[in-house]
Amino acid sequence: MLTLAVMACQRSPVEPAFQYSSDAPSRTGLTALADGVLLGNEAGAVVRLDREGRPVWTARLGREVAVPPALAGESVVVGTVVGEVACLSLQDGRERWRLGGEPPVLTPPVVDDTGHTVFLVAPDGAVRALAVESGQERWKRPAPMAAARASPGQAPPATAPGSPAASAPVKPLEPRVSVAPGLRAAPVLLAGVLVVPLDSGLWALDARSGEPRWSQPVTDVVGLDSERDTVFVATRPGRVLALSVNDGSTRWEQRFADGVTGPPARALGALWVGAGPSSLVGLSTSEGREVARVALPSPLVGRVQVGLEDLLLVPTSGHEGRLVALKAPGWTPAFTVRADTPLRTRPVVRGARVFVLGLDGRVLAWRLRVSRPG
Repeated sequence: MLTLAVMACQRSPVEPAFQYSSDAPSRTGLTALADGVLLGNEAGAVVRLDREGRPVWTARLGREVAVPPALAGESVVVGTVVGEVACLSLQDGRERWRLGGEPPVLTPPVVDDTGHTVFLVAPDGAVRALAVESGQERWKRPAPMAAARASPGQAPPATAPGSPAASAPVKPLEPRVSVAPGLRAAPVLLAGVLVVPLDSGLWALDARSGEPRWSQPVTDVVGLDSERDTVFVATRPGRVLALSVNDGSTRWEQRFADGVTGPPARALGALWVGAGPSSLVGLSTSEGREVARVALPSPLVGRVQVGLEDLLLVPTSGHEGRLVALKAPGWTPAFTVRADTPLRTRPVVRGARVFVLGLDGRVLAWRLRVSRPG
């Protein structure tokens, strides 16, 4: 049963819209569409829902989909934990192509701005670029560990013929890439540079050729975000950095003694991270100084989202699964709703409607009421 405990003084600022069960636990999070959301689950289902929570289609891949489906124009690229990668029609979910015998997909795929290329990161750190329309490999870059074995101190060549030389010297990474079964932080694609978090550090590649651009020994990365020419990085031990996407140089760094619980996310003029044990911290994006700190009922392990114009929506990971709404600019609580399932991924907002995915595989939605002056 869905329990919605709305904490408000008088008239509730939020009301339930729908709940939908995907019939299996899920850790993918929601992929936002113009008219709804996409999700995957442990049973291998990929589901498209409309704004009212009605299933538009369901595709069954047979094994767990652990990371978010990637939207690529009118296609959806999705992978499984046993190493199948499929391209589905966004319109009806029909399979366009499928690759088998691939590495497990434990890192969210990233699609370029044109929707023509999808980037996949293998558990060993190898990076591949595939054509969305066919699944054909455009280039492949072996992991830094493979580089150390092939030619110590040098990066291996990309497999794509005629690739241009790297535009900046590459600092060799320590060959420590592991194949742990946990999920990995997603890369970011910015200004033609793909920044990939590996166990051995951050690795920046030219998105067109796969040639290395730079690397930084920043490890245990919880997540990345980006803005203009800056990549924001948060690490579990408590480092938050702003790096130049051009050369990887550090613009500012902030440290938290109790560690970081959730990935960085830009929203309402600040960079927000979950800080230990159960706090939300806002940082200035330009200089990294702390501008806000709010105590949460349980840790933030996902990302915050903007709701309406001045609400910061914060999903919390306790068993009660509370979605906390803070009102800018003072970050005072506007309301809290309870889902009775941990919320570990970013909400999706469409107009006055907010969607969340619970760890139990349910999609819950609420309608936000617009406050009118007077």
